[in-house]
Amino acid sequence: MARRAIIIDTDPGQDDAVAILLALASDELEVLGVTAVAGNVPVALTERNARIVCELAGRPDIPVFAGCDRPIARPLVTAEHVHGKTGLDGPALPDPVMALQTAHGVDFIIDTLRTRAPGTVTLCPLGPLTNIATAFTRAPDIVPRVQEVVLMGGAYFEVGNITPAAEFNIFVDPEAAQIVFRSGAPITVMPLDVTHKALTTHARVEAFRAMGTEVGRMVAEWTDFFERFDKEKYGSQGAPLHDPCVIAYLIRPELFTGRHINVEIEVASELTRGMTVADWWRVSGRAPNAMFMGDIDAEGFFALLTERLARL
Repeated sequence: MARRAIIIDTDPGQDDAVAILLALASDELEVLGVTAVAGNVPVALTERNARIVCELAGRPDIPVFAGCDRPIARPLVTAEHVHGKTGLDGPALPDPVMALQTAHGVDFIIDTLRTRAPGTVTLCPLGPLTNIATAFTRAPDIVPRVQEVVLMGGAYFEVGNITPAAEFNIFVDPEAAQIVFRSGAPITVMPLDVTHKALTTHARVEAFRAMGTEVGRMVAEWTDFFERFDKEKYGSQGAPLHDPCVIAYLIRPELFTGRHINVEIEVASELTRGMTVADWWRVSGRAPNAMFMGDIDAEGFFALLTERLARL
């Protein structure tokens, strides 16, 4: 079976880091490159973190690009309160050795989609959608060439995690999200409704640690750090591993169930800015534009994650 070619667009973030590791450990996927965006922390840190993770995976050959350093129309909101001042707080991290690519991340996305055969490149945004929306706006000819956009963002039943109504990735750049959701590209969404069912219990974290590898140790220590926030906030047993759900879907889509529905992005209201208005019950009459996932086989997800990370 042919490997699925992907571009990972990301703002690492401990859960982003685990998603990148999962992709690089999986033979089903060909990671063409990683584009960094401002989100959890500023882009100078997200591109650095992306290079650290590629080196941790033993893949310094993966090209990493810095992308947009701010949302399309708003000041940047970051999440150091969750991820720490570096975005990858927890274990001590070495400075990356591999070079940052000189091209801009948006240019890499555009050039890749123009040069690869139509319908053969999947975009995997794990953070705010600024890079993707900027590429679609600057080069609308690439939109019909996209195989699929599989993104982590939004919520319906779980409502918001940064405001009462909005999930962080969409809230940071709602104008970008609106552009992507209205683009006509095939979209699959991993919202909080799914990721909040993929919790890092004690046993699951210890399974990472028990690998006895540098990757296993780092993933366990990252999880130890960032789950403290969610345990306190939600009273849950652990933290959601949001972003690896995107990569797991590409490998084992049967782990997820959802509905093809209409999703609109609220950009005007100060009260609900960044809300994903997901027509789960199909009452709006608006045409479906996204596969919006609602459930996950959490045991299968963590079994896949543990098996793959053990390869690194």
